[in-house]
Amino acid sequence: MRWVFWILTATVTLNGSASSETNLSGPARVIDGDSILVGRVEVRLHGVDAPEAKQTCVLDGVRWPCGWQATRALRNLIEGRVVVCNERDRDSYGRVVAVCRHDGTNVNAWLVTNGWAMAYRRHSLAYVDPESEARSARRGIWRGDFVAPWDWRRAEAIGGRDNAPPSPTARTHPQRAASTPGRCNIKGNISYNSGRRLYHMRGDPDYADTRISAARGERWFCSEAEAQAAGWQPAVRSKR
Repeated sequence: MRWVFWILTATVTLNGSASSETNLSGPARVIDGDSILVGRVEVRLHGVDAPEAKQTCVLDGVRWPCGWQATRALRNLIEGRVVVCNERDRDSYGRVVAVCRHDGTNVNAWLVTNGWAMAYRRHSLAYVDPESEARSARRGIWRGDFVAPWDWRRAEAIGGRDNAPPSPTARTHPQRAASTPGRCNIKGNISYNSGRRLYHMRGDPDYADTRISAARGERWFCSEAEAQAAGWQPAVRSKR
């Protein structure tokens, strides 16, 4: 009956009239880095996207379980503690999509600020600034290289067995490997805004913040000549 109580008290009234939005409150049970249970209601955190539970990232050439770490970070914050979730939408799976708070802390923003989730720009721009802060401070997943969670899921859906980003020492073609460590360190990035194919050299202003997503068609190059032959343009036009 305790769980039923939490659900029955979910509908709130604002200024004396029923609100179209609902609040869920109760002890949280963490499913993964951006999904929780409040009572028996599954909640997807609005505007954020965390690495999937089995997703890995790369740090200093070594893979690490960033998806599991994101889940653990969320558990450390709210597992078993009372949260209040303000519903914003319902997703295609019927889950409540909400902004959740615990003891005055916006859980969605906390995940992004600490580098355990990305701003899910497709659905909201609310967490773009916290993402920029986490990226600049190299927190959480921003410490190394990773595939954006939405790209990772897309690759999984088409049968990708290993969607961690390639090491900077790997050539474009998987059957070949660079013999010299660090040789293939030019980042071929596709602009989200313009769709332009740009390559970033070490020392370029945006090099450290540029992430390579193989699922989006992005890639590493071993030389400027190789990048230009493939139709990519320099991100920074300067004399080298």
